[in-house]
Amino acid sequence: MRILPEKKTFQDLLNSRGLKNTKHRNFILNLIEQYQQPLTVEAVYLQLKAQRITISLSTVYRVIEVLLSKGILLKTNVQGDQRAFFEINKRQHKHHLLCLKCRKMLAVDGCPLSAYEKTLEASLGFAIQGHNLEIYGLCASCKDQE
Repeated sequence: MRILPEKKTFQDLLNSRGLKNTKHRNFILNLIEQYQQPLTVEAVYLQLKAQRITISLSTVYRVIEVLLSKGILLKTNVQGDQRAFFEINKRQHKHHLLCLKCRKMLAVDGCPLSAYEKTLEASLGFAIQGHNLEIYGLCASCKDQE
C-alpha cells in the first residue's frame, strides 16, 4: 500500500519536508514500505545488503533518524527489547500486538480506546491528545509451539 497519492513519489515527500532526495533515503523508504510490520535498523541494513546495495550500518541509522525527525517514519519500542522498530508514517492511528517470543509485531485495525477516551474526557475534564497501545503475548505460531 503506497502512503502517497497515486502520482506522488518519495521524492515529493522528501522535498515537502525540506530534505534532499538521495538514493539511500529512497532505498530505505522503499524497503520499509514493502514490509507488513515495522523493521529494526539492523533488519533494514541486512535487507539492503541482501539486495546488494552498498550502504553502511551507520548510514542506515543516520537516514532513519532524519526521516524520524521529519515525521516520515514512526518509531515503536518493545518492552524488554533494546531495539526500536520503524515504519512509514501513514497518518493512520493504530496499535500493535507484540509477540514476546519471536518479536513479531502485528497492527490492530481500528481503535478499541476511542469510546474510553471520550468517557475519560467527560468525567475528568482532560483533553486527550492521543494514546499508544501495545499488547504483549504470543503469536499463533509461538503459542502452538508451547
